[in-house]
Amino acid sequence: MKKFALTTALAGAAIAASAQAQEFDVIGGSTSVLLDTALRSSAAGLDLFGTVGDVLPGDLGMGSVAFPINARDGSLPTTFSYDAGLASFSGAIEHEGGVQFNDGAVTVGDFTSGFDAGRVAGDNSGFFVESTLSIAAILFDVQLKDPAPIADASDLIINADLVVSPEFAAFLGDAGLTGADVGDAQINAIVPAPATAAVLGITGLAAIRRRR
Repeated sequence: MKKFALTTALAGAAIAASAQAQEFDVIGGSTSVLLDTALRSSAAGLDLFGTVGDVLPGDLGMGSVAFPINARDGSLPTTFSYDAGLASFSGAIEHEGGVQFNDGAVTVGDFTSGFDAGRVAGDNSGFFVESTLSIAAILFDVQLKDPAPIADASDLIINADLVVSPEFAAFLGDAGLTGADVGDAQINAIVPAPATAAVLGITGLAAIRRRR
């Protein structure tokens, strides 16, 4: 009985260690965006004209749109991985779809959500949103807000304010727009179930029972 108890304890410790070391990969989902229509129009001179690609209704209420998160294969794959609590992370979240402004004169889209430690300043988290469609530039710096991000084995949910980046302000011809809060974003990412530890546990227990 003692041998069985010890073996079970070691198996449990191995499973726990595996779970602690596990890295979770974003494999899909969507990012919802709700821009301040009045501020966008008056301050930046951008009036929404239409959408490009498979843009869906967003999760942030009327007027919000959602951009699908790319899978981890294809021409522009998502590469973002993290461990629990975002204690460490790497890669970027890539999206499909875009929006057009001013009768189609300005198009942004196929957004990259990435991180650059050099962009950490004040409330800016270092995360950014970059357009790679038509206009290739960082549009927004990201400021995290409540509720706090959820980053575990089941979900990656991040709520944020979008503020105008220096690059986008320069494109719009008004440096004074830098840092202006122009909207909200919410990442709802799909993360695969962490089956590895569960399989390890089931296999280990089965082997123990056979030895008994």
